[in-house]
Amino acid sequence: MPHDHLPSALSQALAARGYDTLTEVQTRASAPEATGRDLIVSARTGSGKTVAFGLAMAGELLEDDKLPFARTPFGLVIAPTRELALQVSTELEWLYAEAGGRIVTCVGGMDPIKERRALHGGAHIVVGTPGRLRDHLERGALDLSTLRVAVLDEADEMLDMGFREELEEILDATPDERRTLLFSATMPRPIVALAKRYQKDALRIETLGSEPGHGDIAYQAVAVSPTDIEHAVVNLLRFHEAETAILFCATREAVRRLHGSLSERGFEAVALSGEHSQSDRNRALQALRDGRARVLVATDVAARGIDLPSVTLVIHVELPRDAEALQHRSGRTGRAGRKGTAILIVPNMRRRRVDSMLRGARIPVEWIDAPTPEDIRSRDRERLLERLRAPVEADEDDQALAAQLLAELGPGGVAAALVKTLSSDLPAPEDIIGAGDRPDESGPRAGFEGSSWFKINAGRKHGADPRWLLPLICRIGHVSRNDIGAIRMAAMESYFEVSQRAVQNFVRALRKSSATMAQDGILVEPSTSPAEHIAAGGGPPKPRRKFGPRARR
Repeated sequence: MPHDHLPSALSQALAARGYDTLTEVQTRASAPEATGRDLIVSARTGSGKTVAFGLAMAGELLEDDKLPFARTPFGLVIAPTRELALQVSTELEWLYAEAGGRIVTCVGGMDPIKERRALHGGAHIVVGTPGRLRDHLERGALDLSTLRVAVLDEADEMLDMGFREELEEILDATPDERRTLLFSATMPRPIVALAKRYQKDALRIETLGSEPGHGDIAYQAVAVSPTDIEHAVVNLLRFHEAETAILFCATREAVRRLHGSLSERGFEAVALSGEHSQSDRNRALQALRDGRARVLVATDVAARGIDLPSVTLVIHVELPRDAEALQHRSGRTGRAGRKGTAILIVPNMRRRRVDSMLRGARIPVEWIDAPTPEDIRSRDRERLLERLRAPVEADEDDQALAAQLLAELGPGGVAAALVKTLSSDLPAPEDIIGAGDRPDESGPRAGFEGSSWFKINAGRKHGADPRWLLPLICRIGHVSRNDIGAIRMAAMESYFEVSQRAVQNFVRALRKSSATMAQDGILVEPSTSPAEHIAAGGGPPKPRRKFGPRARR
């Protein structure tokens, strides 16, 4: 047996599942020095944590390589979300199948009466979410008096989601001599306090540093104008044509807006956020699993516990709060030995900050340009040729239809019809500002007599550049490029002139889009001509004092 240090029932189950070797966290959690001890384990998403604590529990559960009859559970696993609990239950079922294990799952969204019947029938291991477990405990359906081992999976997320009281109530109902295995990607103060209260002489297992941080994930970053973010998302989805892609947003409003926009463009997309019910969540995930949807737009919290093996692309539409959140989001791809791509869409003004965050976290990233329509059309041609060149098995009916089409349309007509049919359902790519579209910064242009000057809160220190400022100004002001004259750069602001004929419409559009601009951190104000001031090397002109003691006198 390749896993001779493990009980034979588990070793056989692993071999049948194709586990030739164990991951580091699985090896260390099941090592002799970890036997019988409380554990604090830090491991990344997708590192095999479920099998790791399944192996670690074996010493408390098995007797003579079998699980004895149990009226009340010997093992308890608490997970933050329904999806994660169901995944854990599925993993433990095959792992303990040879040992005769009975696993009962208790999660929100399922029939609590059926769960209570299952608990009364006896279970070796109970897997559930904090709220549902506490409900069964308070109703007397869940008896933890004989519990031998408790596992807190993704404990940091459970505390982030506000489950501290539920966890404490559940653990307080268990025997003092039980083992407690705490799995947490991070160790904030609340986790340390929880470990101190419920664990004794815990063995610390840290695999975050020794394992490559998502070695199967290629990180890329795209710097775009804030108004081109949605266009970049569309082009990245079209360029990669991933089997399943997850787009991360920061708020439920952003999820709603992006999901609606993608659906209108023809993408098969579903959404998950705090405003969606459990039944909405179930339908969305099922649509992704059976291929009816290929794009999931979600917030961080809503995507917790989701494990979709088909995810090959993660796009951070809105930036994560830190590098840790970035890696946790990105961990939804590059799993089970498959390669994945994680792409950050970075507003130009935040590029330096993001660069600094990535360097500090030692995340290798490739800065790329957003795919252009021509890039996408070229990739479409490659994919189409690849599909058509693949060998096919045609029966007699197919061959007869092919002969009829060839006779009626000819080789060229059949090929054109085939190409048109296969590409007709693809959403159109979007135009994104290119490197060659740099406006003239040198000075006044003809036709701008009587123009008005405005300033925007993006200067050289923010990484501002006329090539992305120009389309930003045009979109928020509803004007064309021909209505924008010179663009002058200062350290903290940039100044631009608007032609006399377009000023009224420009100001009106600014008022209408003020709320959206504020949300994106954009401020545009009228200004006087900054030419002389910038040439002298100063900052923006200081406004004259209108009020104050001297003015009043």
